Amino acid sequence: MEKIKYRSIETKNRVRNRIVREIKKGRIFIYPTDTVYGLGCNAMKFESVARLREIKQTSHPLSVIAPSKDWVRKNFRINNTKHLTKLPGPYTLIAEKKKQVFMFWVGAPKTLGIRIPDHPFTRLVEKAGVPFITTSANLTGGKIPRATNDIVPELRNAVDYIIDAGRLGAKPSTILDITGKRVKVIR
Repeated sequence: MEKIKYRSIETKNRVRNRIVREIKKGRIFIYPTDTVYGLGCNAMKFESVARLREIKQTSHPLSVIAPSKDWVRKNFRINNTKHLTKLPGPYTLIAEKKKQVFMFWVGAPKTLGIRIPDHPFTRLVEKAGVPFITTSANLTGGKIPRATNDIVPELRNAVDYIIDAGRLGAKPSTILDITGKRVKVIR
């Protein structure tokens, strides 16, 4: 595990470019969002997602950070485009996939949770051009971390990179199911 201060990503192109390459390769990250610390990897890398699930000890559907709103429109049925105005922001939108086989190893058969956090780390995902798993950086059912020191050692030691941006003050994202005619607030 390598710990990197977020400030060095903002100030050093070399570090920023390296992180983008590592995202593409499927490395596992603990990283900051606009809410809490997340656990993630390139969602298109089946092996990486399987490793992340093992680390987090979960078989539940996962969500992704979308690399762009265009990517969302291309891959999901969005009944009302006003829902996309919530992104970037502290929201996860549960949307219907256009193809059920699309990233079946990540979410439910017909739906997937989509986020675009309002945090500079998201620009690295955008630059990588791949969807990126986003789930809280805790073991299933454990305390949700707002600082890297809050993350249990077995999780910290199992990832490839920790991107430390200090203490985050928010609660987890609000989850909205936008698959029906009416929006349902899940959390």
